[in-house]
Amino acid sequence: MAVRKLKPVSPGQRHKVIGAFDTITASKPEKSLLKPIHSTGGRNNEGHMTMRYIGGGHKRRYRLIDFKREKDGIPARVDSIQYDPNRTSRIALLIYADGEKRYILAPNGLKVGQNVLSGKGIAPEIGNSLPLGEIPLGTLVHNIELRPGQGGIMARSAGTCAQLTSREGNYAIIKLPSGESRMILVSCKATVGTIGNTEHNLEKSGKAGRSRWLGRRPRNRGVVMNPVDHPMGGGEGRASGGHPRSRKGLLAKGYKTRAKKKNSSKYIVERRKK
Repeated sequence: MAVRKLKPVSPGQRHKVIGAFDTITASKPEKSLLKPIHSTGGRNNEGHMTMRYIGGGHKRRYRLIDFKREKDGIPARVDSIQYDPNRTSRIALLIYADGEKRYILAPNGLKVGQNVLSGKGIAPEIGNSLPLGEIPLGTLVHNIELRPGQGGIMARSAGTCAQLTSREGNYAIIKLPSGESRMILVSCKATVGTIGNTEHNLEKSGKAGRSRWLGRRPRNRGVVMNPVDHPMGGGEGRASGGHPRSRKGLLAKGYKTRAKKKNSSKYIVERRKK
């Protein structure tokens, strides 16, 4: 996967860097796996704005992704690699031997026509999903479950992966993209490989209008507001605003917000890098 730098024939293209679509093999999504998305504009059911800086954007349809991979032992052929407007990674359309179609996150190196499997006792090859207890140590994985049968919730963004470093009893130790090492039950599933579209982090919008296409409205800083609107607002001239904090007064830039007695803290072996 590469990126393209455009010829600067307009100011909006001068610094624009976008991803190449050379790996995409189908332009139209599978109709049976689509679901409508109703945009809220940041309003709740009473019409009150509860989330700011949301609105507009191009109309989308949600692609139903199989994060659970529970069709064990049934081979599936990769029919196409497609674009998904709802996530940074590409998705792959699988056609199972029994005729069912499902989308999965497309890992690096997954080719059209390749067969993938899920379940116990299968080879730890790219695109295959199997329990952490059967994956060789040192393997790069993605779409990792936290609880058996829950479906993968970790390492799902473009270019990300986690590494299986060791096993102790009923737990496997996973090194996550943030640098955190965490214990997860060996019965939880993970998919072998790194998520594709690895150069997504090199993309640059080039113009403000591209954020509006994504449904993001302009965000103004707290220090330019009045004291009634933000704790960091007010002052004569360009005042710095004091210690950085949120609109509701919660300190930022180093203040720890994680609950000290959180139940899952006992599974964290090493904290993420600061």
